[in-house]
Amino acid sequence: MPIAGGSADTAGKRSSLRCALIVFAGAGLHLSAAPAADPQPYHVEVAPTANAALDAALRSTSQLQALRASAPVNPFGLIARARADVDRLRTVLESFGYYQSQVSITINGLALDAPGLGDTLIALAQGKEALCKVAFTLGPLYHLGTIGLDGSIPDSARGSLALSQGAPAIASDVLAAGARLLTVLENQGYAFAKVDPPVAREDPDKHVLNLSFHVVSGPRVQIGEIRFEGLKRTHERLVRRRLLLHAGQPYSAIAVEEARKDLLTLGVFAGVSVRLGDAPDTQGRVPITFQMSERPRHAVSVNAGYSSDLGGSAGLTWSDRNVRGNGEQLNLSATVINLGGTASTGIGYDTSAKYIISEFAHRDQSLQFAVGAIKQSLQAYDQTAETSGVTLSRKISSMWTASIGTSAVHETIEQEGTTQVYTLFALPLGVRYDSTDLPSPLIDPTHGLRASVSVAPTLSRGQPNATFFVTQASVAQYLDFYRLLGSAPGRSVLALRALAGSALGAKQLEETIEVNGARVAETVPDLPPDQRFYAGGSGTVRGYRYQSVGPQFPDGNPIGGTAMAAANAEFRQRIGTNFGAAAFADAGEVTESLSDVSRTRHCSSATTAEGTPACWAVGVGAGARYYTPIGPLRLDFAVPTSRRSNDDKFEIYIGLGQAF
Repeated sequence: MPIAGGSADTAGKRSSLRCALIVFAGAGLHLSAAPAADPQPYHVEVAPTANAALDAALRSTSQLQALRASAPVNPFGLIARARADVDRLRTVLESFGYYQSQVSITINGLALDAPGLGDTLIALAQGKEALCKVAFTLGPLYHLGTIGLDGSIPDSARGSLALSQGAPAIASDVLAAGARLLTVLENQGYAFAKVDPPVAREDPDKHVLNLSFHVVSGPRVQIGEIRFEGLKRTHERLVRRRLLLHAGQPYSAIAVEEARKDLLTLGVFAGVSVRLGDAPDTQGRVPITFQMSERPRHAVSVNAGYSSDLGGSAGLTWSDRNVRGNGEQLNLSATVINLGGTASTGIGYDTSAKYIISEFAHRDQSLQFAVGAIKQSLQAYDQTAETSGVTLSRKISSMWTASIGTSAVHETIEQEGTTQVYTLFALPLGVRYDSTDLPSPLIDPTHGLRASVSVAPTLSRGQPNATFFVTQASVAQYLDFYRLLGSAPGRSVLALRALAGSALGAKQLEETIEVNGARVAETVPDLPPDQRFYAGGSGTVRGYRYQSVGPQFPDGNPIGGTAMAAANAEFRQRIGTNFGAAAFADAGEVTESLSDVSRTRHCSSATTAEGTPACWAVGVGAGARYYTPIGPLRLDFAVPTSRRSNDDKFEIYIGLGQAF
């Protein structure tokens, strides 16, 4: 903000307001007038100002603070760094409205211009730290005086500055007001509007700044011809069909930006930028050019994970992101699973091929064809299966998604010495809600709600035949505690989740199994074992083995049930830039019906007549996080609060993304 008025000296002192933005990083200035043999270690003490935001800005701006460990300097380099900090810190003070402030820096009690300062530092014993003290004289806090607008401005935009007389003259607020005015004009159709940096006239006697904004609105325009540049494999008709803009509609900067971001969701572009014409065309419209940068067509990704119950897993996924130029995707994946683990009994595999047609018959609608094969050997059962399915998904809004599909499974399952072959046909229906505003489920959610409900009418052909409805529901809430704890947004988050599921129509049957060479009658659901509900493991109750919570056979292997409920609470704290920690508690139970779940108690007190725990299993633990651009790497350690004879003392989980 250029300043007019006041003495020449005063105007010179205030000239730093022209920048109005704080520079928080830069290279230190090194002098070599009298080179020292070794870097000079030093310690910095910054006096507080009684303004927490100002103190934080001063500390983050100071090169004495920022470069102390990463860029050691000799004694004369230290002096030069301190001198550079004087002007740097005064800019910060002025940006907060203290335009008559002073910055004082001393090193070992000597001012920076003291003649003997260099010799004093050179004379310090090897390794002895120099003490740099930074102090401030704030002076009076300036406030805003008159606020004027110069130029032709529509009445609807005049109030958008949102500045008031008497408010502190904080540079960032003033600059934000100008940017806000420009944004409002652009969103009202003034594509060529200009808002110049404000001119500030100082009244040093009253300690106020009088502001004047010069504005040129320009003509109000509509959207003109829309062009696309950079398309190679992708067909232009796909992009035009997807585009949220059309020629002739009123120009709006927000609408253009939303259209730009929406094109990125197609998954075929690495970047999309927008270029406006320099002037309106003969019809008073503004031409718009979208410049596209396509992603590499093919990609290979590696996945790996580990938990002490399921063991390790490792796999590859090959993707074609744009098969025919219309955004179709082909994903081929193969993963080796159950590499060790206390809940697995052998190595297995999980393979799949998925072909996805985007924009199928309607905007934001996709059709997926999938086939797969899986083999897993678990304590609960051994399974070998071939799967297939077709799913139609529709994004109803930015938060709601619905899907419908068909699936078929042919599988062979062995449980407790009995082998059965099943063929299952299902019609899965689902609805999802997500207000976390994240492009990927792996990215750490810090606010919002995720919820889903699904129903899958299923026909099972096997021994026995059965018809049932698998219903599942989950809801997860993410609460940001930054206001309560005074931390930055997204660094202190409480995550809560509840899960429930039931197989309606399932019945209980008496089945004869072999235990220690003897045939024993046991009551089990008439569902195929892989269609039953289980709890335990990283997805439900950490601290217990995978699928181990709930009814068990006499040998301790899981039976599974027709209903399940679980609840999770986890507090996540970011530490520094890339690290974090978490503390959590999980609870869950599997029973014959959801009404049985509501009657169970903690495992330490409730048992069934047969002696099998009918109770909520509770696990607690803590974990570490390392945050990467694609999501947090997670390491969790959990223990069961009520340990049965066949439970492990603890479980360890490693993976990408949060537990939920």
